[in-house]
Amino acid sequence: MNRINRLFQEKKKEILSIYFCAGHPTFDGTCEVIKTLESKGVDMIEIGIPFSDPMADGPVIQEAATRALRNGMTLRKLFGQLADIRSDVHIPLILMGYLNPILQYGFEAFCRSCQACGIDGIIVPDLPFREYMENYKATADRYDLRLIMLITPETSEERIRLIDAHTDGFIYMVSSAAITGAQKDFNAQKLAYFKRIEAMQLRNPRMIGFGISNRQTHEAACAHAAGAIIGSKFVSLLQEEGNAGRAIDRLLQALQE
Repeated sequence: MNRINRLFQEKKKEILSIYFCAGHPTFDGTCEVIKTLESKGVDMIEIGIPFSDPMADGPVIQEAATRALRNGMTLRKLFGQLADIRSDVHIPLILMGYLNPILQYGFEAFCRSCQACGIDGIIVPDLPFREYMENYKATADRYDLRLIMLITPETSEERIRLIDAHTDGFIYMVSSAAITGAQKDFNAQKLAYFKRIEAMQLRNPRMIGFGISNRQTHEAACAHAAGAIIGSKFVSLLQEEGNAGRAIDRLLQALQE
């Protein structure tokens, strides 16, 4: 069974997924960050593929991607670093990146490399659902890769139900239509969106991301979905500390305060 499916089968609530950008803060620290996060109890990890034009990302992740590219990180080098990761790491690993570098690599070659190093799923924010269905789903399925789709408060109920019917793993609920970045709390409009999607009783579990950085936002996400995805807050702490252990300790503390 795919590790993503197994995770959601075994743990229904308060799942914690952490995003970081491969090659940041150091080129060769990617695997150490992954191992540290697993050792600290993180349930799932999203590994960002650095790209020069990350349109869905706020300044923190944009800066991390820029630094990673300056450090020399490429998709091919990332796969090289991840070649033996499954000898040490057992939680689900997801690659998150934009379509351009994936297509330059070749989509089937990308899926083959994901399978070879034990990647369980991929998130491609700029891949339209229709294009996914027509051109990419069959290939991803062949390599047992879960292609996770994003929904926002503006996504129609019809589109959400289509996504739910034709994807597997989980649905990534973006907390707002804005870019990534930490927030202090979720307003009434966002909470109403969480409750609306919850009431749809979708087949797939849901994870809420974008803006989660403290106890209030984390508890809101966990109350209305299977758990939370945290990116910008961890990336900024990782940049400050230069050490994944100290960064995740500070993040976990912030989620309790």
